[in-house]
Amino acid sequence: MAAQMFETVLVANRGEIAVRVIRTLRSMGVRSVAVFSDADADARHVREADTAVRIGPAPAAESYLSVERLLQAAARTGAQAVHPGYGFLAENAGFARACAEAGLVFIGPPADAISLMGDKIRAKETVQAAGVPVVPGSSGSGLTDAELADAARGIGMPVLLKPSAGGGGKGMRLVRDAAKLTDEIAAARREARASFGDDTLLVERWIDRPRHIEIQVLADGHGGVVHLGERECSLQRRHQKIIEEAPSVLLDEETRAAMGEAAVQAARSCGYRGAGTVEFIVPGGDPSSYYFMEMNTRLQVEHPVTELITGLDLVEWQLRVAAGEPLGFGQDDVRLTGHAVEARVCAEDPARGFLPSGGTVLKLREPQGDGIRTDSGLSEGTEVGSLYDPMLSKVIAYGPDRPTALRRLRAALAETVTLGVQTNAGFLRRLLAHPAVVAGELDTGLVEREVDGLVPDEVPAQTYAAAALLRQASLSSAGDSGWADPFAAADGWRMGGERAWTVHHLRVPGHDPVTVRVRSTPDGETELLLPGADTPLRVSGGVPPRPEDEHRFTFLLDGAAHTFAALPDGTWLGRDGDAWHVLDHDPVAASLTRAGQAGADSLTAPMPGTVTVVKVAVGDEVSAGQSLLVVEAMKMEHVISAPHAGTVTELDVAPGTTVTMDQVLAVIAPSEETV
Repeated sequence: MAAQMFETVLVANRGEIAVRVIRTLRSMGVRSVAVFSDADADARHVREADTAVRIGPAPAAESYLSVERLLQAAARTGAQAVHPGYGFLAENAGFARACAEAGLVFIGPPADAISLMGDKIRAKETVQAAGVPVVPGSSGSGLTDAELADAARGIGMPVLLKPSAGGGGKGMRLVRDAAKLTDEIAAARREARASFGDDTLLVERWIDRPRHIEIQVLADGHGGVVHLGERECSLQRRHQKIIEEAPSVLLDEETRAAMGEAAVQAARSCGYRGAGTVEFIVPGGDPSSYYFMEMNTRLQVEHPVTELITGLDLVEWQLRVAAGEPLGFGQDDVRLTGHAVEARVCAEDPARGFLPSGGTVLKLREPQGDGIRTDSGLSEGTEVGSLYDPMLSKVIAYGPDRPTALRRLRAALAETVTLGVQTNAGFLRRLLAHPAVVAGELDTGLVEREVDGLVPDEVPAQTYAAAALLRQASLSSAGDSGWADPFAAADGWRMGGERAWTVHHLRVPGHDPVTVRVRSTPDGETELLLPGADTPLRVSGGVPPRPEDEHRFTFLLDGAAHTFAALPDGTWLGRDGDAWHVLDHDPVAASLTRAGQAGADSLTAPMPGTVTVVKVAVGDEVSAGQSLLVVEAMKMEHVISAPHAGTVTELDVAPGTTVTMDQVLAVIAPSEETV
């Protein structure tokens, strides 16, 4: 009897992956059901689905992680299957079993396979028995902190602490100093418990300058298992991937075939079904010495690069396999053509140590064109908060070869604009132009080593130029409604003399103020005198404005053309791809967004989030560098330490307190020795 495709599928996720799954469901003629929390009531995935169901308030634990509410939503809408996306409950064996008990098809592997491969300790033991090489590390589950520390010392520093459950780099800690093991183990347990509800850890030998290579597998319920080639995921920050590509320049055909076969054996060892990924750590100097790290029993964030080089829709094959269809093709039928590279655009501020950012998407422009694909959950008006993962979208470029794909992706990131929310788009663009990346000489530590050179210390000159022009335009339009004093006109006109400069004092958060002078020219253009410049910069405003733009300017700086639009609401939009600062009509006001006046004794929140740990009380004596508080946002912890020795004189938060960026958390009065 032929397998019958589902009529209705519930997508148990949010953001770009929910939009991605809905797109394939629509192409297959399958009715889609979206779910949403109160925070996502007007989200893009809600609008694009055929129907949508509210499942609870904003916190994920009461909505997207609530098995009961997801099953109720499926029952209400007549769904026959559930697609979990990735993250949330995608690798939760209990959810897979609950779906089966409710008569729903879980579009993913069997619950037993999820449970086995979700336990990194059991997974290593299982694949090792199947002949797959594994990284040396601790053995056994449920190790105490002391046992983990002993195992780490036995292996030899440096070591990597890893949660046994979950993935995505959450809770992973690289420890090079044995004296820090106690604190790092405690922090890793907290992150693992918060992310996966399980704080079991293991410890593995750290391989210096490793490359992260993963193999995509696809298995049906009839014994068919194939691999779809590899993805290079070595460009990472805090153990989380930010750039992925397929295929890898590291592997030759022989090594690719051997690793592919090892991945197939790993999938067979756990009775796998559906799309999954087997991850390997590979010494850069010896690609033939690869080690199994873990298996992700779900669709991966980076699956588009595999789709582009194979021509397969992995979500479609997830659905077909879940519906009972055989693959219909074997390993010899898989062809890898061309090259694809993906960049993850996240709500984070590279200039502030990549801390999570947030805000409202005021203006959105996502790239498209030949060889470009954008997977996104954004739309104008989207509120980006601190409750969910910071990834906003993915920009993917395809080309006949790697140089073409890289060039297209850099150009696409230059067109990516998310006004109102600070992102890492400019950082990613600079990373893709780094000589080592261009040459394919990658390893998982490259980003951390080169980060200082990829995050400019100074504000780009074009930021100040654009801000001054915007402010000048605001002054010029102020008198449009009636008579104005000609001697106060912003065009600098003076009777019988050279036009005068209008002086603008500009500030960008975290930087000293600068002065930019602006004046109009007799031929109707504009001149700017930037800080440190000896000669004025001539600006053209001749680009025809679009209806939604109040002013558009184009200027040349260091041989590059920069265009920005001043919008009617007072914001402006940079077009060169770097992360310019968003300023309003009065750029001085922007300086007030930072709590710079808090004082050297004040501890402020480095990002919007939630206080999860408070280790001190008012009156406590603390030492310089002592860990006092922990703020968590978007599944990331940030430790707040004492700036100097002293006494806690104010403490304005408790565990569970929601805080805004730069909010004062505590005040430490310096000790006499410090003073």
